[in-house]
Amino acid sequence: MLASPSPSSSSAIRAFKFPTSSNPFFSTKNLCRAESTPPNNSNRPTRRNPRISSYGTSRRSILKKSFNQEQVVFKTQLADEPVVAIIGGGMSGLICALFLEKRGIRSTVFDTGLHGLGGRMGTRVVDPHPLIFDHATQFFNVTDRRFSELVDGWLESGLIRGWNGPIGVLEAGGHFTPDSSSSPRYIGVNGMRPLADSILSKTQLINVVRPCWISKLEAFNGMWHLSENGKPQGHFDAIVIAHNGKCANRLLASSGVPLIAKQMKRLELSSIWALLAAFEDPLPFRGNSETTPFEGAFVKEIDALSWMGNNTKKLLFSQRNFPHCWTFFSTAAYGKRNKVPQENIPSSTAEKVKLSMLEGVEIALGISKGSLQEPLYTRLQLWGAALPTNTPAVPCIFDPQGRAGICGDWLLGSNLEAAALSGMALAHHIADYWQSGGSCPDEFAVGLHNEFKPIEGHDIGQFPGLKCKPTDAQQACLV
Repeated sequence: MLASPSPSSSSAIRAFKFPTSSNPFFSTKNLCRAESTPPNNSNRPTRRNPRISSYGTSRRSILKKSFNQEQVVFKTQLADEPVVAIIGGGMSGLICALFLEKRGIRSTVFDTGLHGLGGRMGTRVVDPHPLIFDHATQFFNVTDRRFSELVDGWLESGLIRGWNGPIGVLEAGGHFTPDSSSSPRYIGVNGMRPLADSILSKTQLINVVRPCWISKLEAFNGMWHLSENGKPQGHFDAIVIAHNGKCANRLLASSGVPLIAKQMKRLELSSIWALLAAFEDPLPFRGNSETTPFEGAFVKEIDALSWMGNNTKKLLFSQRNFPHCWTFFSTAAYGKRNKVPQENIPSSTAEKVKLSMLEGVEIALGISKGSLQEPLYTRLQLWGAALPTNTPAVPCIFDPQGRAGICGDWLLGSNLEAAALSGMALAHHIADYWQSGGSCPDEFAVGLHNEFKPIEGHDIGQFPGLKCKPTDAQQACLV
C-alpha cells in the first residue's frame, strides 16, 4: 500500500498491545523489568546553556562526520505506540515490516524504486511486445520452516508457483547436465517484482513511501528524524537499515550509531553485470542441431557468463510466438575487472561488456563465433553491490542504545530466504525490546561485534539445492 509517512496520524491504533510470542531467532534470558528512565523534559540547548539537552541523545554524535562518531544513547522512555522507519523495500525490509505488524508495531517503508518495491526482486516489462525479464533474482528455494509458512501463503494466493522447467549446468561447448536435485524451485507468477509489491497489500499498520531516497538520519528529542535532500520525511522511534553498499555507508557515517556503521562498512560486495536480451527465434544449441534444451543454466568455465535464463519459457510458458527474452549474468570476477560507476556507465564500456557477454553465450552454446542472431532488444545493467563475499552469520544486528538495526540477506548468506529470515529476526527482536520496556538495553545488543567470514562461490549462477556434477555451487547466492 502507498501512503504518506505520518507517524503521529490520528488513525493510529490506540490500544497498543504486544502479542506474547517470543523471538524464535534469539533467546534473551533474565531480562530486567525495572522501570525505564523517565523522559528528559528540559529545554533545547543554547549557546549559553549547551549542557541542557532534550534530544534524548548525545548531540555531538549527530554532528560527527566520520566513523569515529560518538554513540547516540536514547534516554527517553519507550513510546507506547512506536513507529519504526524501514529504509529499503527489498525482501528483508518488507518482511521486517510485515512481522512488526504481526507484533502490533507500525512502520513506514522507504524505498527508492521507481517502478515498484522489491530491490533485487526486479522484473522489467517492455511494451509493446511485450518483453518480460526477471533481471535480478531468478528463483528461490525453501529450506527453513519459518520461510516455508510464508511461501505456503504465497502459493495459496497465486503469487508464486513452482518452476519445473529444465535447469542445470552448462559448460563451454554446449555440454549441458540437468539438475538432479529434487528441491522445489519457486518463481513469481508474473515475475519477482509483483510478488514484492503484493507482500504488504493486506496490511494496515504499514505505510510505503516511494520513490524516496533517505539521505540523512538525525537523532533529536529522543526520536530519529529522517529527511530526503533537506525535505523532512517524518520522525520515528527506531530505524531499520534494510539495504547496503556505499549509499548505506554514507547514510550511517554521521548518524550516531558507530557500531552499526562499522559492521555495515565491513561488508564486502561483488559486482555483477546483467544483460537483458530478446531474440526473435529460439537460441541454437551445438551448431544449430537443436534449440536449447534448458530454461536456465549455471554456466561454467566462461569468464563473462555465470547464468543464462529464458524468461519467456519461465514466465510465459503457455504462450506461443513471443520473442525469447533471456537474462544473462556475468561472473563476479568479470564484474570486478570491468566495474564502473553504475549510475553513469560509459557507452564504450557498455558496448564492450555486451559484446563480451554475447560471445560468452556463443561459447557456452557451442556455436561458432558471430553466428548468434542479433537481439531485437538489449539492456545492460551493472549491479555494483550485487552479492556479499563475507558475512557475520547472524540473523540481524541491533543497537538498543541507538534503537537502530540492520537486516538483509548478507547477514545469513545471500539468497531470498536469508533475506526473509533476517527481516523476521529483526522484527521480533525490536518487538521483544519494546515489550521489555527498554530498562536493560545491553541485553538486546546483537551482532555489533561479530567477526565476518568469507562466503565462497558468490557468482549469480550458484543457488541452493543444485546437485549437478560437476559443480562448485556450495552457497545459496542470488543478486
